[in-house]
Amino acid sequence: MYATAADRTEFLPPPPPGRLKALGIALLAHALLLAALTWGVNWRSDRATPAVEAELWSNIPQQAAPKLVETPPPEPEPAPPPKPAPPKVDPGPSDAEIALAREKKRKLEEKLEQERIEKEKLAQKKREQEQRDKEKREQAKKLAEEKRKKELEAKRQEQLKEERQAKEREKLRQENLRRMAGLAGASGSPSATGTALKSAGPSATYAGRIVGRVRPNIVFTEDIVGNPSAEVEVRCAPDGTIVGTRLVKGSGSKSWDEAVIKALIKTETLPRDTDGRVPSTMIISFRPRD
Repeated sequence: MYATAADRTEFLPPPPPGRLKALGIALLAHALLLAALTWGVNWRSDRATPAVEAELWSNIPQQAAPKLVETPPPEPEPAPPPKPAPPKVDPGPSDAEIALAREKKRKLEEKLEQERIEKEKLAQKKREQEQRDKEKREQAKKLAEEKRKKELEAKRQEQLKEERQAKEREKLRQENLRRMAGLAGASGSPSATGTALKSAGPSATYAGRIVGRVRPNIVFTEDIVGNPSAEVEVRCAPDGTIVGTRLVKGSGSKSWDEAVIKALIKTETLPRDTDGRVPSTMIISFRPRD
């Protein structure tokens, strides 16, 4: 069997010195404290105030009141319905309010009247402005019409002037031709328009000779539809010199007409007829395929 710790006291540490003395002092201190408490309690009991009783007696006997019995409170009466409020009596506007309302009404009427007058003035100004604009437009239209008429009149006068100048030039040219040809002693009537010394026409072959002279000078390479004829008036001096040309009837091809005129100018001189003369004025027809 195993040995307990009590069996092996030889291995325990030695007890501390004075242990029994300390235990005895502690017991003595507790005994003294207990005695002091007991003495204190007894001392307070001996010094307590004794109780006192007193009885009251009445000279006149009185009867006690009955015992109070609690009764339930009465139910509250219903509140009466509220009385209707008396109708309000409108005392009407006061004199000051009436006067103020009249003043406001008067001012409003004056304002409306002023606005009406202003509107009428604006409308009148607008009508006047429209009338002025209308008059300006009519005046501008009238001026434009007058300007157009003046331009047309100026063109007409210019055309008349050119016609007069052309006639004068033609007249002068005819006089020069007559003077050059020595036609002062011509046998024709005063109303005759020819330039030859005597009336006579070209021979049957003269037109072919003229075409044969002019055709080599025609330069025309365009392809033309058909075979239209360009008739040209040719004016010549007595020696055959071409002094003027004029397209009398076009062929319908401007390029062909211009080619014929240029060829005549390039030819310069036409051949004489069989009688040795050259007609002063001739109308020659040229066709591209002749």
